Amino acid sequence: MVSQNHLFSRHYIIITPIISVTLTRIMFQSENAMIVDDALQRIDSVLNLQPLAEPEKAEHTKDASVQLNHVHFSYDGKNKVIKDISLSIPAGQTVAFVGPSGGGKTTLANLICRFFDPQDGQVRIGGVDVKNIAKEELMNTVSFVFQNSRLIKASILENVRMGKPDATREEIMAALHSAQCDDILEKLPKGADTVIGTKGVYLSGGEQQRIAIARVMLKNAPIVILDEATAFADPDNESRVQAAFSKLSEGKTVIMIAHRLSTVAGVDQIYVIEDGQITESGKSRELLEKGGVFSRMWQDYQTSVQWKVAKRRTIFFLSVQSLRQYTKSLFLSPYPGKCYQPACDTFYQADFKACFARRKIFL
Repeated sequence: MVSQNHLFSRHYIIITPIISVTLTRIMFQSENAMIVDDALQRIDSVLNLQPLAEPEKAEHTKDASVQLNHVHFSYDGKNKVIKDISLSIPAGQTVAFVGPSGGGKTTLANLICRFFDPQDGQVRIGGVDVKNIAKEELMNTVSFVFQNSRLIKASILENVRMGKPDATREEIMAALHSAQCDDILEKLPKGADTVIGTKGVYLSGGEQQRIAIARVMLKNAPIVILDEATAFADPDNESRVQAAFSKLSEGKTVIMIAHRLSTVAGVDQIYVIEDGQITESGKSRELLEKGGVFSRMWQDYQTSVQWKVAKRRTIFFLSVQSLRQYTKSLFLSPYPGKCYQPACDTFYQADFKACFARRKIFL
């Protein structure tokens, strides 16, 4: 009886791990099957999309103006995200779309590029309905800098060349210079010939935006759409991106989508888009005097900026206080019976190397 119980316990010890491992493998296999099935469904959804109709007789744009006439649009055919919008942007002007998130700003820009066709109304570029413009001409007329720019795994030179495939190296380098990319090239091992994504070579969000702007500059399209292009830029990169924008917008029709209202203060016209409609339009000073949606957004933006500044000052103050206490402890001897003078109150102004050197001398 004892021997049978002993055999049973040994059998249990051997079989239990095998069962648990088998069940774990089955669970992971079922999870992988679900992931593959979801991926195939998404691929099928893209492949099943019908391409936009090409015009039988293409028309040519006359200038870089943009007009929208009573435009309505819905993604699902039921819920309208653009509701009877009409506006006119003369050639060479810089305008801004601002408003709450989800209001329809990016959708409106996508309609101008003809990423989608509206259910009702017309989108016209240079006096021609975008449906009657050949695909190649439309893509050469409009450039788009997305909120989250993507670069391919290739050299910076080839990433920029995508804007103009027949561009010379000199033209590409000039575009990189105009886009404030000189500091990026200086820190890379092979400059513009460095392949992005290899051997640990990666760029920050703001640096990627500047490379994307260089591509747009090289393309030199008469209409430029900037969709929250400074969203992922740090303060240093943002100033460089803004300088690149100033160079990019010279002589072009520019449409900016922005949540940082400081970037749109000097544009020719601001359109406030809320719930798929234009609720306000005008210059920034005019909109501030109205006391409407834009004025409230400006006040909220200024409050957030002041909060950030106050937060940074608080963090800096706490950091300095902690640094003072820590550094003061470096100058006090941890050994009893030895008398060493403490550091003066201005020690935090000294160089760290000198502080640590002084500690070694004292101790």
